[in-house]
Amino acid sequence: MFTDHDNQTNAAAAATAPEAETTPNSTHAETNSPVENTAEQITPAAAAKSSETASAGQETPSAGAPERTGASTDVAAADAESAAAEEEAAGSEEMSKLLQEYDEKQEAAASHEVIEVKVVAYTEHGVVVDLGGKTEGLIPAAEFADTEIPRPEPNSTIEVQRTGEHKDGFTILSYLKVLRRRTWEKIEAAFKARETITGKVVDRIKGGVVVDIGVRAFLPGSQYDLRPAQNLDNLTGTEIQVRITKLNRRRGNVVVSRRALLEEELHAKRAALMETLSEGQVVHGHVKNVTEYGAFVDLGGIDGLLHLTDLSWGRVKHPSDMVKPEQELDVIILKFDKEKQRVSLGLKQLMADPWVGAAEKYPAGGKVRGKIVGIVDYGVFVELEQGIEGLVHVSEMSWNKKIQHPSKIAKVGDEVDVVVLDIKPSDRRVSLGIKQAQPDPWLLIAEKYPVGTVVTGKVRNIAEFGAFVEIEEGFDGLVHVSDVSWTERIKNPHEVFKKGEDVTAKVLKIDPENRRVSLGIKQVNDIWGDWFKQHKVGQIVKGKVSRIATFGAFVELGDNIEALCHNTEIEERKRRDEGMSSFRPTTGPLKNAGPLEPGKEYDFKIIKISPETRRIGLSYRAAVKQIERKEIEQYRSTSKSSSTATIGDALKSKLSAR
Repeated sequence: MFTDHDNQTNAAAAATAPEAETTPNSTHAETNSPVENTAEQITPAAAAKSSETASAGQETPSAGAPERTGASTDVAAADAESAAAEEEAAGSEEMSKLLQEYDEKQEAAASHEVIEVKVVAYTEHGVVVDLGGKTEGLIPAAEFADTEIPRPEPNSTIEVQRTGEHKDGFTILSYLKVLRRRTWEKIEAAFKARETITGKVVDRIKGGVVVDIGVRAFLPGSQYDLRPAQNLDNLTGTEIQVRITKLNRRRGNVVVSRRALLEEELHAKRAALMETLSEGQVVHGHVKNVTEYGAFVDLGGIDGLLHLTDLSWGRVKHPSDMVKPEQELDVIILKFDKEKQRVSLGLKQLMADPWVGAAEKYPAGGKVRGKIVGIVDYGVFVELEQGIEGLVHVSEMSWNKKIQHPSKIAKVGDEVDVVVLDIKPSDRRVSLGIKQAQPDPWLLIAEKYPVGTVVTGKVRNIAEFGAFVEIEEGFDGLVHVSDVSWTERIKNPHEVFKKGEDVTAKVLKIDPENRRVSLGIKQVNDIWGDWFKQHKVGQIVKGKVSRIATFGAFVELGDNIEALCHNTEIEERKRRDEGMSSFRPTTGPLKNAGPLEPGKEYDFKIIKISPETRRIGLSYRAAVKQIERKEIEQYRSTSKSSSTATIGDALKSKLSAR
């Protein structure tokens, strides 16, 4: 198990191995043996006297024998003496063997016998004790020199054990062996009774420490405390209470545990505490350890879990930001399972819930200032106060910027102004907007670029229906294909626009609510606009007939400006019907423009103007009538004829003037 301890305990085991086989009662058992009974009848002194008598008997006949008077008498006497001598010799030899056997057994018994003696004196050789019968024993000084055992006081009564040795007239005794025997007896009794004993830490070894409880015992590091001990080096010299968990007296090995005592104490505290706990109760404890998901709080025998979400109403990155090991704090019991001995604790529940009254404090439409505490792909979280966080969706972060990721324009820790868009205290949710806290740039754009303003920008994107032109950063306007040219019909915008090229266009319409701007290129050179400014309804204009249609004639009034003179405005209906009856085309649509011929110029009267649709309505017959009336008025004003002059008179006058 461990080298130093094994060497000493194995040596002790070798020395005490016979002791393990013999109990204190064995001495009394040996006293009643047959050998001991024989010894009571034949004492050593009697045996010695008998032996001397036998020897003297053998010597007497030879010393005091009379001279033989006859051969037969001498032979018989010699035979008798010889037989007696042989018998005595045999008896003496048998007695010697018996005494020898007695001495050996007596010595073996004496070597394990525990006797009480009285301390007489101290000498340089050891402690002298009185064995009784005017005999003395000696406890060698080495037993006290090699150990920490104090010498017994003079005149005190102690227990010793015979060793079977004699020296200088003393019977050698062992005081240490008896102490060891008594120590092992106490240790065995404590082991069987599961008693608590006190020991002293005497050494630090691999895997644990050595504790002196009368013998050297091993305390594993895992058995020192309820939790693995970080450092056992400082325990040397301290006294601790332990319990024996393993015992092998023959090998001299003892294993002890301090943890077993702590666990019993903990179980007792836990059982008592279980009867007092209830949900909603505020209890005091100290933080045992901190994990990723919370902290365990010792309530005095029971550990409760303080989860990360129950530490604070606000955002907590890690439990260690709120609590530290060994910190004392008050917590509330949220849930208690007595059967499973599980306790859920809360810390934030001891503080006021910030969501109570949040709707009144942060009404929808209100502007507040907060701090960005989190960034995700779909927006940012802004803390209004501890415990209340709102989401600013990425679509609510900017009026005009297309944000690829919120982290491009925001970072954790930034303070921002936000507007409360919606709040639901029951769901603990509040929607916020950053852009709403800033002026709407679309309203500024409408003021900055009113309708009719000519702008220049780059083509950012081309679609099937037109091109998007950037007016300024974040603002694009659409040039529809119908607003590219007055005369050309654009089918494919890619043939007209190139991405990145500069385009000059006129602002046609701004819709701030729908975030739209309409632009037109053809409106930049607005010949129609100029024409409309210079002409009005009722005015007589000159135009060249460009083409004849079934419904009338198209008249060219200027470059790229066309007007329509409908059939009803060319001549009177009666004359028109007569003209149509005399004209019978064999194929194709029926076309009749009366006196109007393509390529020739005529006077027309403007009867309709529509700037929005770029349409002009003309009347040929109205122009003819107006010219005729004007000529009559001129004829009447210049001639001396009566005021009853007719158109015919005016025509005759005109022809005569030619």
